[in-house]
Amino acid sequence: MQTLAGIKHLALDLDGTLYLGSRCFESTLPFLATLRELGIGRTFFTNNSSRSTREYVQHLSAFDIAVEENDIFSSTLCTIEYLREERPNVRRAFVLGTPGVREEFVSAGFAPAGEHPNDEPDAVIVGFDTSMTYERLCKTAWWISKGKPFIATHPDRVCPTDRPTVLVDCGAICKMLAHATGREPDAVLGKPNPRMLSGIMHRHGLRPPQLAVVGDRLYTDMMMARAAGALGILVLTGETTREEAENADPRPSYILENVGELGRLLARSRSREAVRC
Repeated sequence: MQTLAGIKHLALDLDGTLYLGSRCFESTLPFLATLRELGIGRTFFTNNSSRSTREYVQHLSAFDIAVEENDIFSSTLCTIEYLREERPNVRRAFVLGTPGVREEFVSAGFAPAGEHPNDEPDAVIVGFDTSMTYERLCKTAWWISKGKPFIATHPDRVCPTDRPTVLVDCGAICKMLAHATGREPDAVLGKPNPRMLSGIMHRHGLRPPQLAVVGDRLYTDMMMARAAGALGILVLTGETTREEAENADPRPSYILENVGELGRLLARSRSREAVRC
């Protein structure tokens, strides 16, 4: 089994791992302080494409988590990288997304298009649009039905929350569009697509054995870690139960109660290294 000894950087999931909805876990801030003390890097990464990078900085700052834009990697950024690398002819995009995320695509050089029938986009991007209107949903279906490339930012069916509701996420929205148009997405970015980790490794000059993925979901976080050759660390503060984790095939490299337990294990692994030296 892979160990923590060679880990230089953590890819940290957000909702369900560091906080749940509006509640930051008690272990989160001490854990992040431990990472700083140990000199271990971290990137906050998320499938949730309802916020722009700038909005994520503001969101994390509200939890007293010190963060800069370069510390964030989202499925939105992964989608932008995919378009640049794999679909360079896409210049004009119809984005079913929140105003902040639509602006992020504009800032990345993609012109907004598709609001009118004679304003054809080169591709349709579907994200987690918490501001979605029926009119824009129907426009999205229209352009998909016309054969435009159909790109999903991530596959999550629901978004974790501490509120008494179900937050219908990008994967469920795409299922509705697929049912209406007869077309599944041409590409689904975000976790578990290993492109999410490729972007982080490229930013920080890392190899897979130097990176650990910390998250609460088997079918996104842990599946992606395995596909990329990184260490998978599952925490039980979100979606997955211990029974589900223990019976998973393959089983995560580590199953921990929370990130506080991970911080203690990392500190212990570094102490053992110091003794050996």
